[in-house]
Amino acid sequence: MLNPVKVGVLGLGTVGGGTVHILQRNAEEIARRAGRGIVVTHACAKELNQTHPYNTDNIVLTKELVELVNNPEVDIVVELLGGTTVARDITLQAIANGKHVVTANKALIANHGNEIFAAAQEKGVIVAFEAAVAGGIPIIKAVREGLAANKIDWIAGIINGTSNFILTEMRDKGSEFADVLAQAQRLGYAEKDPTFDIEGVDAAHKLTILASLAFGIPLHFDQIYMEGITQISPLDVQYANELGYKIKHLGFTKRTDNGIELRVHPAMIPNKHLLANVDGVMNAILVQADALGQSLYYGAGAGALPTGSSIVADLVDITRTLTTDPGNRVPHLAFQSNALADLPILPVEETETIYYLRMSVLDRLGVLAHVTNILSENGISIEAIIQKEPKSGADQVSIVMLTHLVKEKQVNKAIEAIEKLDGITGQVTRIRVEMLEG
Repeated sequence: MLNPVKVGVLGLGTVGGGTVHILQRNAEEIARRAGRGIVVTHACAKELNQTHPYNTDNIVLTKELVELVNNPEVDIVVELLGGTTVARDITLQAIANGKHVVTANKALIANHGNEIFAAAQEKGVIVAFEAAVAGGIPIIKAVREGLAANKIDWIAGIINGTSNFILTEMRDKGSEFADVLAQAQRLGYAEKDPTFDIEGVDAAHKLTILASLAFGIPLHFDQIYMEGITQISPLDVQYANELGYKIKHLGFTKRTDNGIELRVHPAMIPNKHLLANVDGVMNAILVQADALGQSLYYGAGAGALPTGSSIVADLVDITRTLTTDPGNRVPHLAFQSNALADLPILPVEETETIYYLRMSVLDRLGVLAHVTNILSENGISIEAIIQKEPKSGADQVSIVMLTHLVKEKQVNKAIEAIEKLDGITGQVTRIRVEMLEG
């Protein structure tokens, strides 16, 4: 067997530790798959957790990133730094040194992937990023290689475990958003600053990558539509259930005649749909392709060993291709780099879906008629309507409507007019409905 491949790990936190653990625990199995051993020989860490389940006796430890990246002994660099500034510089430095890179950094790929892949192409090295989307689920490989025969129509995914946990708890316990967020932070599912998760930024990074792989377009993180889950109330969760839906935080990208839809937002999904039943911190991605039809990829979207599993799979892939001509390797973004098509990203106003609308209305004659007139004037037809009985002594009622398929810009115009009516109190709540049919 050939000499082992030497790996340098930048960051020995949760994921870095999980990666080293897997490589040591499954060393024999991994070598049988890769054709040679894969060994962590160098690592960069600010501090070492003394209770780690792996052995550091034969690992050269340093606190200097550049020292590791410039070390001629290291064949592959695993970047687990997070963020996009230092991570970008150090990744480009590793590429310049002729080293292959494995990263779990979705923000890095979404924001700087075009530049990084171009540099890697020029140097004839691989940048692998399976762990950047949905943790341990091998979705990158599935879309890039397993579905290579297909024209992909759309991808819909629950790709942020924190948001999914919060919405699951709100549904199961009728809790308020703020209470469940605090619980998620106590359990370690949400960061101290949860903005990236609950406002959709994390999911948007991942969806940007999936859209590029699915449609052969450059990475367009700057053009994605993002909406978080902070405005979802227990009332909406309850009404959705009465209508036969569950609310999920969905990443959705679709090929249309006018361009690519690229959006992250809360969505109502029919109760019986597979995606509607993905609960807790789990992730799932549904792919609609022309030859295969629908396929679902489900599993743990985070954690030391699930994410480490994807990183090690990338290390095995790179090890297998070390002796191959760079021109014959699987392209970074699934399509040959000279064949990427810069299709337009469709503004969210031009996207078409069904809408759930909830409004608080003064309990008096004629208000509902005004609302339905405004919807009609904007070309919006109603599929279902629920009018709640006012609570004892209250002068307001909740009205919930489901529209037929309509363009977002028509809904925006209608909501603006409805909110100006005398009989409407507060803002109109709007949630998109996705049927996710084949």
